[in-house]
Amino acid sequence: MHSSWIPRGNYIESNRDDCTVSLIYAVHLKKSGYVFFEYQYVDNNIFFEFFIQNDQCQEMDTTTDKWVKLTDNGEWGSHSVMLKSGTNILYWRTTGILMGSKAVKPVLVKNITIEGVAYTSECFPCKPGTFSNKPGSFSCQVCPRNTYSEKGAKECIRCKEDSQFSEEGSSECIERPPCTTKDYFQIHTPCDEEGKTQIMYKWIEPKICREDATDAIRLPPSGEKKDCPPCNPGFYNNGSSSCHPCPSGTFSDGTKECRPCPAGTEPALGFEYKWWNVLPGNMKTSCFNVGNSKCDGMNGWEVAGDHIQSGAGGSDNDYLILNLHIPGFKPPTSMTGAMGSELGRITFVFETLCSADCVLYFMVDINRKSTNVVESWGGTKEKQAYTHIIFKNATFTFTWAFQRTNQGQDNRRFINDMVKIYSITATNAVDGVASSCRACALGSEQSGSSCVPCPPGHYIEKETNQCKECPLDTYLSIHQVYGKEACIPCGPGSKSTQDHSVCYSDCFFYHEKENQSLHYDFSNLSSVGSFMNGPSFTSKGTKYFHFFNISLCGHEGKKMALCTNNITDFTVKEIVAGSDDYTNLVGAFVCQSTIIPSESKGFRAALSSQSIILADTFLGVTVESTLQNINIKEDMFPVPSSQIPDVHFFYKSSTTTTSCINGRSTAVKMRCNPAKPGAGVISVPSKCPAGTCDGCAFYFLWESAEACPLCTEHDFHEIEGACKRGFQETLYVWNEPKWCIKGISLPEKKLSTCETVDFWLKVGAGVGAFTAVLLVALTCYFWKKNQKLEYKYSKLVMTTNSKECELPAADSCAIMEGEDNEEEVVYSNKQSLLGKLKSLATKEKEDHFESVQLKSSRSPNI
Repeated sequence: MHSSWIPRGNYIESNRDDCTVSLIYAVHLKKSGYVFFEYQYVDNNIFFEFFIQNDQCQEMDTTTDKWVKLTDNGEWGSHSVMLKSGTNILYWRTTGILMGSKAVKPVLVKNITIEGVAYTSECFPCKPGTFSNKPGSFSCQVCPRNTYSEKGAKECIRCKEDSQFSEEGSSECIERPPCTTKDYFQIHTPCDEEGKTQIMYKWIEPKICREDATDAIRLPPSGEKKDCPPCNPGFYNNGSSSCHPCPSGTFSDGTKECRPCPAGTEPALGFEYKWWNVLPGNMKTSCFNVGNSKCDGMNGWEVAGDHIQSGAGGSDNDYLILNLHIPGFKPPTSMTGAMGSELGRITFVFETLCSADCVLYFMVDINRKSTNVVESWGGTKEKQAYTHIIFKNATFTFTWAFQRTNQGQDNRRFINDMVKIYSITATNAVDGVASSCRACALGSEQSGSSCVPCPPGHYIEKETNQCKECPLDTYLSIHQVYGKEACIPCGPGSKSTQDHSVCYSDCFFYHEKENQSLHYDFSNLSSVGSFMNGPSFTSKGTKYFHFFNISLCGHEGKKMALCTNNITDFTVKEIVAGSDDYTNLVGAFVCQSTIIPSESKGFRAALSSQSIILADTFLGVTVESTLQNINIKEDMFPVPSSQIPDVHFFYKSSTTTTSCINGRSTAVKMRCNPAKPGAGVISVPSKCPAGTCDGCAFYFLWESAEACPLCTEHDFHEIEGACKRGFQETLYVWNEPKWCIKGISLPEKKLSTCETVDFWLKVGAGVGAFTAVLLVALTCYFWKKNQKLEYKYSKLVMTTNSKECELPAADSCAIMEGEDNEEEVVYSNKQSLLGKLKSLATKEKEDHFESVQLKSSRSPNI
């Protein structure tokens, strides 16, 4: 498909696809000029840049601010750039970034005006005020100040130094006039420690008048001291030479010290500037001229005590500019109502003193996108007031621009034409100071109201109308302040700030699992983690990446993840360098940017675009995979390799969109992985490579060793060593694999006393020897006993066999007369083991032989 800019009647329209298309126009200028055009640029899915090259394809120095600012729907913005003399090649270039099938809204351009264009088919002589010392030169050079030239001159002629002068590019010299009061101005020095200011007089530069001429005046002497004016309302003097803003919750009329507002009231914030000894900190002044640079670096306005006035500038057609910057407006509850109601107002009192066609412009810039003229006044105007009402809470820059004449004059004939502003008052400015206090609207429950007569984090008790602090780990609702129900509990694993404004995580989490306590410390991951996925490609092949910044815990509720859109950063370089308040920067817990790499579509630097907030509110932290309708399906990420539970951080965005009617939500799964130390690795589900499947719910997996629980006594075991020389060592080692970090340390090895094996061997040997002796003794005893029984038995058998066929007669148990009892009497009483041993020892001392008398029962006659 062929892409190009398309004429649409009174404007021209850019392409609607993701091709890079340039509108090019080459022009040759006789002298420096400018290009001016109007445009509509409402879609940040298309990049729009305007730059200028010379005839050697080198980009001009004056086109550093090439990124054109966005405009609001239906509004026409304006853009102008200085052009140098010679050849200028103008480029209007667009590149679309298509996301899916969505088509971009084109850029519209109209009213292209170029000043300084000249067409010629032959060489022409240099005009008066210019010269060329080389015939056939490409261009003529301008004669410097205090010189002149006639038509076709080869060099410039110097004026008489004492009596004549000329401006740059003059065709003649002019007699220096006598000095008058129009040729000097006065300034006030800052207040000194004595509260005095000096009035200083200076000639307007360059000086063109003569002090030695008749009727000429001399420069008044400088250094006269006067009392400094008081501080402006809302400011106070702490004894130093400067004024300081009153602290929050206090007020002052500028002449007294700051005092706290009484109970039941609140400071009426704003700015009231009516004393002009120094330029306020949120104001700046400059001088601008499209056609030349004479006033570059000059102050456009000068403070003059009870007013501020336009300065001298470089020439009569300079724009003398005064800016006031206010980051937003926040009205009291009693003033707010339906959509489009008044949020604040700015009022200024001024007068103009003009002898020519002077004009004062009052312009307003919203969110640094485009500056539009709200009102203008021409000619002399008596002292009067003008009020502009604010209906939109946004960043505002108010500009006063004064031009003495719009005629192309380089001289200063109308140096005394000026504008004076006596006071500037802005109400309900969010960064304002208070000159008074107003009663609070106690009955209101308006969202975001500052009219609550209680300290931060306190609700109003309904019965007594007294202030009471919200309970621990609750935050005060912005939608109501009455009743204890206004204190909303924080989510699991989170706590509230000291002022109960928001809930946050301190990066510590506790979980009870199977009678085991798991403590997590994510503080080493509290700094912003980054992840870039891709690359992805549009339907036309343009490569882009999605870049995510994650602030896991933030910093006590502060959102530390920042994403910026650097397409228009070049146009607000001064603001970026001096302030964080610019609309291209978003801060959140989780944010996303689209990155266009440098090699894509011929861009010379990587671009960041479409920065959006994915999460600006912390919901809670838990091991469960579901919280407040945010569900992390278990099949979204790979199964963990350990039994350590994953910890989930949940966030949401308070901003709703057409496609996300409940706002965006974000879940970050923290997984213990000892193989990934330090910051670890962040990934997104494989089924949703952009981190989201529906554009509203975003999911991330963060694997790191820092996501493991703290070590406890359950994570190590002891090993006992052998007993050596009466001592035994006990060592402690981690369980493998180790699924913990930090926490407790391994105990030192333990040394304890013990009994060695030699001692027990000795005891066992002694007991064994005693047992053996005892067994031998018992064996001998019973063996002897057995011998006696055998002997008696054999004697009985012999006696029985001495006479055959006769029955043996029974032995008489009685002792015959004259017989000794030679037989041993055996008692039937049983002896103990000790008694047996004693008897055995006694018998061993007696004779070892025993005489047995055999008796016969037969008669002696036989």
